[in-house]
Amino acid sequence: MKKYISAILFALVLFSACSDSFLDENPKNFESAEQTYKTTKGFNAALNGLHAYARLEFETWNDNIVAQGACAYEVLQGGLDVCYINNVDGTLQPFQKYTFDATNSYIANRWKWAYGLITNANMMVNYAEKGDVAWIKDTDKTFFQANARFFRAYAYRYLTYLYGDVPWVDKVEDTYRVDFERTPKAQVLAKMIEDLEFAAKYLPENPGDVKDGELTKWVALHMLSEISIFAGDYKKAQTAALEVINSPYFKLMDTRFGKNASQAGDPFADMFLEKNQNRKAGNLESIWVIQAEYNVTGGSTTYNDWTRRAWVPAYYSIPGFMITQEYGGRGLGQIRPINYIFNSYETQDIRNSIYNIRREFIYNDPKNTELFGKKHTITEDNMDRGYMFPTTTKFDYMPENDPTYAGNQKDKIRFRLAETYLLLAEAYLDDNQASKAVDAINKVRERAGATLAKVAEVNMDYLLDERSRELLGEEMRRFTLVRTGKLIERTKKYNSKSASTIKDHHVLWPVPQGVIDANSGLKWENNPGYN
Repeated sequence: MKKYISAILFALVLFSACSDSFLDENPKNFESAEQTYKTTKGFNAALNGLHAYARLEFETWNDNIVAQGACAYEVLQGGLDVCYINNVDGTLQPFQKYTFDATNSYIANRWKWAYGLITNANMMVNYAEKGDVAWIKDTDKTFFQANARFFRAYAYRYLTYLYGDVPWVDKVEDTYRVDFERTPKAQVLAKMIEDLEFAAKYLPENPGDVKDGELTKWVALHMLSEISIFAGDYKKAQTAALEVINSPYFKLMDTRFGKNASQAGDPFADMFLEKNQNRKAGNLESIWVIQAEYNVTGGSTTYNDWTRRAWVPAYYSIPGFMITQEYGGRGLGQIRPINYIFNSYETQDIRNSIYNIRREFIYNDPKNTELFGKKHTITEDNMDRGYMFPTTTKFDYMPENDPTYAGNQKDKIRFRLAETYLLLAEAYLDDNQASKAVDAINKVRERAGATLAKVAEVNMDYLLDERSRELLGEEMRRFTLVRTGKLIERTKKYNSKSASTIKDHHVLWPVPQGVIDANSGLKWENNPGYN
């Protein structure tokens, strides 16, 4: 039933998914929305479905409606100031060379995923308003609407950063429409802020009282801080971030914890070890964690996330190497960090430790007696081919029973407290309160063991460097650069492979051509530069 709702109803509601194959679906058995949204139990089932749909955020090859190819995540990291795109997957090259256009499948599928999530969220909001629901508790209605409104804002987060003006849709339409108007971005952001404020008011407060992955008010407040910055309301952003920071529930992890705590390592590396992401594992820095664990009911599938394949090189393609957990499992090396990031760390910074950045590779195939135990020399050719390059260890993953496994099924930290501090710093910088921004940045640097920043050296570029040191691979870097107005400048400065081709209009993606064509009742002009 949940798959049917996700796959078919948003296709009927919004023109972004108007393929005949979607409209012709005819499952033999399903429970209608009218039947599901009658009781608290039904709403719980639908909420589980909403979480499941949200987990398709970076869905790769699969047979569902939002399969996005092999590199759904990489297009938000590569071709910018943090990552080159390697010569591994040709579908990614347009995002390094900036030759993508309105027919690009990744651009179309990101739109499709977002409006699918919006439609599922709208169903929950709309049906909760009906007067014939048998609620168990008086608070059930606002609880389910708070969850749905968070996910609606989360989907619009993608749409506003990537496409600018997009239709604001907050109800399930009774008839198929082809006359949607693009809502100005400022108005969409204002609606998102309303959704996040509602979510923060009615979601649970104590993260210890909810299951791993479930939303709390702090998840909503963290995102409220970010979106308020994007909307230019820096005071609101500061207030929201400070509520999270001053709450009694979170702390920057500065002591060892969880899996492998008794082994060599450091607190920063501990956060990204498999089974260490969640609060119940002792990670008090995580605010929201996507549940994607391997071989667990309610977790993800092989195809939900191939992030490991992006960051871990295909080192095993070089004679003398074999796949091993020590080197991150089976990666493909589709993107690689630009050296300036790793060169910007101080020696004593724990984020620069061997547990967090892998710079050396030792030949490990005992069958190759000539090379075994020797250090490999990394070449530019092997970096371009994705075979070998220095990289973060955050996305290492390898099931013990299947070293060639393609997926990346460990839980994923989406929001954590270190980023809340950096959002607070950004809001202060935008509000001309540099000394307060420095104080917020230094909370993060102090945990890392780095030299504390001084007011005279801190500006938006310093903050963006600090975000890359702290959040490499976790943040959607394209979003950060769009929000700060630095995408073109920093890509040209740091990414030699994209500097000559990126143009001012590439700050936004084009609206998918299929969307424009399907909205036949109201002609749209595409974003500037893509007509």
